[in-house]
Amino acid sequence: MILFEDRQDALNQLLQQLPLQRMRKESWVVLAISQGGVYFGEKIAGMIGGKADYLFTEPIMAPNNKECIIAMVSETEELVINERLVESFDITLDYVYGEAKRKYEEKILGYLYKYRKGDMVSSLRDKNILIVDEGADTGMTLMASLKTAIAQKVARVAVALPVVPESIAVELEKIVDEVYFAHTVKNYVDVYTYYRELPAFDAVSLGALNEKFCRLKY
Repeated sequence: MILFEDRQDALNQLLQQLPLQRMRKESWVVLAISQGGVYFGEKIAGMIGGKADYLFTEPIMAPNNKECIIAMVSETEELVINERLVESFDITLDYVYGEAKRKYEEKILGYLYKYRKGDMVSSLRDKNILIVDEGADTGMTLMASLKTAIAQKVARVAVALPVVPESIAVELEKIVDEVYFAHTVKNYVDVYTYYRELPAFDAVSLGALNEKFCRLKY
């Protein structure tokens, strides 16, 4: 089921759901949570006169299935665990916490020094935060990002996604102040299913995109 031709089409459909005029009168930090989400974050921040930022996260995989995400850790070391998967695979919490520490030290710190000269995400305290991405699959990145924002004591947190599983949409409506979706899908497959074109960023374009986005912040 194709919902979008490409990221631009998805952005256009998402913008129809956002209260842009109201947001322009308020102060918002637009927080992208994936490389693809940076595209949406940059465009939306520009349209509402908001500040662009990026939150780094890293997945923790099951030891017996390297394609199965069991937890997610953010750059502020907030951790979200899929307890159902951890229990079903009989994985110890020591393993999860150990992997979270390793991913933080080996991956996230590297990103911080490469793209932000070691700086953490800007202070979100008392800010209006709009979390954006190109879609949601497991919801783990999204939940880790929300946990990070809430722990930072934000004033208000909203989520904007072009496409989201119906089950995740229902949960988000319970825990965030505002939600904006172009489409909710009951029998969700993965984000690639709903885009006719969703090219990955190569090393050169990815580096340029990250550097450009970080310049918007600093």
